Amino acid sequence: MKAVLTVTGKDKVGIIAMASTECAKFGANIIDISQTVLKEYFAMIMLVELDGLTTDFKGFAESMELKGKESGVDIRVMHEDIFNSMHKI
Repeated sequence: MKAVLTVTGKDKVGIIAMASTECAKFGANIIDISQTVLKEYFAMIMLVELDGLTTDFKGFAESMELKGKESGVDIRVMHEDIFNSMHKI
């Protein structure tokens, strides 16, 4: 299983480190990552492997969103099934 994780917000030092550390804490492996800074705004997309999660998907997604709020950025986690179901339409 995989998920797409997005991080957006004002750019500051340590965003990638925070997000990757939090993923590792829950056993999510980062497969691919793309990030950019648009003027003062940070945008990142990660593809993460969920097979090693130490919690359920809902708990992982909620924890990531909470960590983002604590860090002043917006983190969203979307299960790959969302994208797979859209493809079938």
